Amino acid sequence: MFIQEHNCETGEITLRNLTAEEIAQREKDIADFVAQKAEAQAKAQAKAELLERLGITEDEAKLLLA
Repeated sequence: MFIQEHNCETGEITLRNLTAEEIAQREKDIADFVAQKAEAQAKAQAKAELLERLGITEDEAKLLLA
């Protein structure tokens, strides 16, 4: 796997191989992002289902909790 590095001062663009540590970190970052996105989607779905069950809108729920 390669990474493109751009030196803003000289305008030089170089390609270099990622180290094993960089590859592992990227894979971890991707897995974390996917997990966070799935968690956020699950929370949003649960919230929507609850509001539907209660028969109120999100704005109405905010009014009740204010």
